[in-house]
Amino acid sequence: MDLRRLLLAIATASSLTAVVCGNMVFEVHNKLKGREDRSLAAMRAHDARRHGRLLSDIDLELGGNGQPSETGLYFAKIGIGTPSKDYYVQVDTGSDILWVNCVGCDNCPRKSDLGIKLSLYDPKSSSTGDLVMCDEGFCTSTYNGRLQGCRPNLQCLYNVVYGDGSSTTGYFVKDYVQLDQVTGNLQTSSTNGSVIFGCGDKQSGELGSSSEALDGILGFGQANSSMLSQLASSDVFDGGDAKGTIIDSGTTLAYLPNEVYKQLMNAIMAKQPGLKLHTVEDQFSCFQFAESVDDKFPVVKFHFAGSLTLTVYPHDYLFQIREDAWCFGWMNSGVQSKDGKDMTLLGDLVLSNKLVLYDLETQTIGWTEYNCSSSIKVKDDNGAVYSVGAHELSSSTTLVMGQVFPVLSLFVYMLHSLL
Repeated sequence: MDLRRLLLAIATASSLTAVVCGNMVFEVHNKLKGREDRSLAAMRAHDARRHGRLLSDIDLELGGNGQPSETGLYFAKIGIGTPSKDYYVQVDTGSDILWVNCVGCDNCPRKSDLGIKLSLYDPKSSSTGDLVMCDEGFCTSTYNGRLQGCRPNLQCLYNVVYGDGSSTTGYFVKDYVQLDQVTGNLQTSSTNGSVIFGCGDKQSGELGSSSEALDGILGFGQANSSMLSQLASSDVFDGGDAKGTIIDSGTTLAYLPNEVYKQLMNAIMAKQPGLKLHTVEDQFSCFQFAESVDDKFPVVKFHFAGSLTLTVYPHDYLFQIREDAWCFGWMNSGVQSKDGKDMTLLGDLVLSNKLVLYDLETQTIGWTEYNCSSSIKVKDDNGAVYSVGAHELSSSTTLVMGQVFPVLSLFVYMLHSLL
């Protein structure tokens, strides 16, 4: 079987999906299945965490090497502060936060055997540097709640212990980090973004020695506290002139740029001028409605290059939270970024009752309308044809996500290029 061309069919059920690859069938469970906290806020939080891992290309030059007999590590140079100063940080995929040694640090190295000049960061010397307090959102989300003893004007502290027993402690600060963004073939341009990182106050173990010493560590983990996640969620790195749409089955809702969102909602509401909206959980537009939403609300169509169309029906973009109570699945992505610009990201919401093809070999995606309660025929690499029947699946949650669809897989005739 040629796994380079992976054909997956996904119809968005709220609990379980059956997927076919060649002549194999396996079950895929929704991440939120069976969770008691599967609320509107839980869905939005899930999407926010996932979007925090979407980032444009960044050119990060590395030094060092991985040979145990030599440096045994890789490091990068980044600019921090205003005016920007260079710092050399070890690249570590096994940890999350970025931290650098700070002025007044206890047991911080003053020189390095790597032949680089070490520097101490001083938030007071940067016009854009600022302290992060323990009652701020970054601190409470990093520690899943307020730190014990937190009070106004108390700094948010950090402590990281690494696998070799070395540790770093200090406090979080916020400042601009300068990086090179890829803008074309062999082309980059300097850009910066506001990032919260650790200001090292005390080091222990190998972190305090001059052998292979660096200014800090850059964690490449996927936590929301990592530099990459922060830069992605602030969208400081847009796609330049290349605008596009992301279709992501791992995202629950549909996120539209501010202007697109406003125009779409105005067009929908024009069909129901008497509808009274109210806000649920500070972010969802909801309303009371006892009639059929498919009869009273308009169909939404997205038009792509190549005359391709993605149709989203009212029962797809509206979801029921209780009897006669509905909410819109359209979200304003513009409010998530400081400049009001963001990508168009279409999640699970738009894929209901569709066969979706992901062709990894040619980097294309396609879809077609399909009655997912019927069976389909699939062909393996040997030419054998098999029928795959529909599977009736039920949700184990109390939140109603519209109709729960049985799911099938494979073949689609429309391809939408992602290139």
